[in-house]
Amino acid sequence: MIGDGVNLAARLESACKAYSAKILISEYTVTKLKGTYRLRDIDKVIVKGKTTPVGVWEVLDYHTDETFPNLMEAVNYFKSGVDHYRKGSWDKGIDAFNECLALNPNDKLSESYIGRCEQLKAEPPEGEWDGIWVMTSK
Repeated sequence: MIGDGVNLAARLESACKAYSAKILISEYTVTKLKGTYRLRDIDKVIVKGKTTPVGVWEVLDYHTDETFPNLMEAVNYFKSGVDHYRKGSWDKGIDAFNECLALNPNDKLSESYIGRCEQLKAEPPEGEWDGIWVMTSK
C-alpha cells in the first residue's frame, strides 16, 4: 500500500506509544464517522515528512469504568487543558490536566501534557505559538 493516507496511518500507529493511546485517528477519519463515539481531541501535529498539521483524536470506546474512571468528566477537563495549551496559557493548562489526573490517576496523556506545558514555560517558543507539535520520529 502507498499514499498519503497510508503514511499518515503509519505515523499515527507509531505515535500511539508517545500518546499512551491504543487507538489514534486523524481528523479526516473523524469527519467520516457515522454514529456516536467517545473521542478526545488530543493534538495537532506535523508528522515527519510533512509540513501541514493534522488533528489527532483518541478513540475511547473500548474503555470501561475500571480502565478509565470518570471518563466524560475527565475528557471535559482534558479538552480545557488542550485549549489552554493551544493558547499558550501553560499554568491554566497544567491546572486542567491535574483535574484530569484527579479523576483518573492513570491518564498518562495528561501527565505528558503537564510535562509539555512545564517545558514550554521554562523555554517559551520563539515567535507566535500556534499549539502545533512537530513529531520528529516516524
